[in-house]
Amino acid sequence: MMDRRSFCSLSAGALLSQKILASQPSATEEKPRLRFTQERIGEGPFREGGSGKQPHILLISADMVGPDLYHPARALSRHVKLPAIRSLIEDGTFFSNAFCTVPLCSPSRASYLTGRYSYVQGNGERAPEGLETELRPGDTIFPEYLKAAGYVTRQVGKCHVGTKKFIDAFGENDQPWNRWSPPVFDDDDFLAYQRSLGVKPQKYSREIVFRQQDRTPPGNSTGGWIVQQDGKPFPIEAQYSYYLGEKAIDTVESLIANGSLQHHPMYLQLDIFDPHQPFAIPAGFEDRERELRKIVGVPESWCTAQKHDFSRASNEPEIIDIYRRYWGIYDPQELIDYRVAYILQMELVDRVIGIVIKRLKELGLYDDMVIAFISDHGEMDGRRALIDKGVYLYPDIVRVPMVFKLPAGMQHPHPTVESPVSLLDLSQTILHLAGIKPEAMFDGISLLPAMQSGQGPEDRNLLFFGGWHVGVNFDCGIQRRAADGHRYLYSYNCTSQIDELFDLDSEDAVNLIDSPQYAKVRKELIQALGAALQTDPRWSGYWAEFRLARFKDLPRTAGDMQLFAMPD
Repeated sequence: MMDRRSFCSLSAGALLSQKILASQPSATEEKPRLRFTQERIGEGPFREGGSGKQPHILLISADMVGPDLYHPARALSRHVKLPAIRSLIEDGTFFSNAFCTVPLCSPSRASYLTGRYSYVQGNGERAPEGLETELRPGDTIFPEYLKAAGYVTRQVGKCHVGTKKFIDAFGENDQPWNRWSPPVFDDDDFLAYQRSLGVKPQKYSREIVFRQQDRTPPGNSTGGWIVQQDGKPFPIEAQYSYYLGEKAIDTVESLIANGSLQHHPMYLQLDIFDPHQPFAIPAGFEDRERELRKIVGVPESWCTAQKHDFSRASNEPEIIDIYRRYWGIYDPQELIDYRVAYILQMELVDRVIGIVIKRLKELGLYDDMVIAFISDHGEMDGRRALIDKGVYLYPDIVRVPMVFKLPAGMQHPHPTVESPVSLLDLSQTILHLAGIKPEAMFDGISLLPAMQSGQGPEDRNLLFFGGWHVGVNFDCGIQRRAADGHRYLYSYNCTSQIDELFDLDSEDAVNLIDSPQYAKVRKELIQALGAALQTDPRWSGYWAEFRLARFKDLPRTAGDMQLFAMPD
């Protein structure tokens, strides 16, 4: 006998499945009415198919989550406690080869929110005047389609693509903060929340500070362990990410209280800053820290850099030397401090996700929701004597976690998909599940078929690029499964004579570009990148140089190299 809850779940799932199928009209079926995200001016055209119930959707993003923290192939991940995220994986699908487009906050977010490779190539805090650092007013981000289709859209946390687009998507009451670092000292609502708990603002009790390049004076701070201004322990409930989780819960409860969810589906976007540095580790992690210090060491590639006195190796591009001097990680104990703090900060993020999921279950919303978890990019975590990310390509900073939990009653998804996917696919997948079909060009695809079959296309050209950050390197690259069966990442660095080739499945990847046994792989990926660059006018700037610099490895072509336009 089926209980009422199971019947409702299956019924909702069946309706949703019908809607998804109905969103693809047959040849004889009249198309649904064309609608627009901005009806007055006709921008953002889309069609909505089917009449089934649209699911509530929750997107949770964390900032700078490297594979050491979550990927089952990484030895360190087995020691990281992430019960909430792993529960989502158990209930959904984990994409083990998911990638961002740019390993920087603003460009990556611009890409996955629009579903297109972005013209944004740097974070606003560092880029020079004239380089785009925010989305343009005419761009459409996928929550705008949801809003126009009847969703109640809400957002909590980081923005970093320009507040105007978030106001368009989430309404005039949205409070997105448009910068890389969290507003822990100037967010009035957060400070009021702290005061309501009787907690004073934070200060560091132990701070991780690396060295400047002469290795004597202090350099960049990456945060650390916090106490209250009066020295008393800082409770986890007053930490900023925990506050964002509580704010997300309050948002859902308000929508229930005012009756909105009786008439509209909900899209909620929770954008958590952690575990990005500067860290802010509150009280309550002391025992866990001692456990981790018995486990965590330094990567082999850091030891290799130390043997060379942290000078640039012959197969490293100049941009790596710039970042290595910028971070100044010369002391192994300081790096261990960082790696331990990074894990603790991620475990705090998991606790925040846990309280949100727990409340959704109590409210009876969890089972029939779509829940996605992602990060905007990865993290070096000490490899090559680097942390953070930048305008260079490396497996650990282009890899991202991606998990989708579908509503109960839908076809049970495969637990793991190994085919390569991109954050570009996020928008198309969410819109597909909502029964929305935009009439615009996207670079991503819906991942629902891959979730249902367990496999997506293997031969996709997933490209990567960079621009302006600590240094300048307008690099571009591609990932691909080569003829030898392994997945590789090839990087062309425009500011260097050194290319890079990495085994994507390596735990501590080294540059294979000059290894004779990888000569065929190198040429294969160069030709794949060249083919991709010349077929898309958005990449013509890269192609103009790349075909000159790698002429010997590319198929011979004849004709004008000035991109002179000839009449048809």
